[in-house]
Amino acid sequence: MLSKSSLMGFVGVSDLDRAQRFYGDTLGLELRDESPYALVAEVGGTMLRITAVGEPDPRPYTVLGWAVSDIAAVVDDLAGRGVVFTRYEGMGQDDRGIWTSPSGAKIAWFLDPDGNNLSLTEFVG
Repeated sequence: MLSKSSLMGFVGVSDLDRAQRFYGDTLGLELRDESPYALVAEVGGTMLRITAVGEPDPRPYTVLGWAVSDIAAVVDDLAGRGVVFTRYEGMGQDDRGIWTSPSGAKIAWFLDPDGNNLSLTEFVG
């Protein structure tokens, strides 16, 4: 039943103005709707609701990620916009903070202003 329905993503933030600057200006998402409760973007055909939640409860795992075709180029672009990529001890990340998984997928992590863990992944083949 749900396999044919559209998927929506949610990320909780404490300050919509700050989130608008980060998700809109820094990450370059086109924010098409704004209300006192949420910002809405369409990302690759999926609705993303950036929702005001008061006090977000950041998780140590990825809550939102993007599949990209050239992770090095995206990391360089975002780093130039001020995004700091997370380095995990013992992960063997390269100079950009990109980790190559056993499958060959390349992954980089970064935090939004509320500490939500976000990621980029370049899949193999």
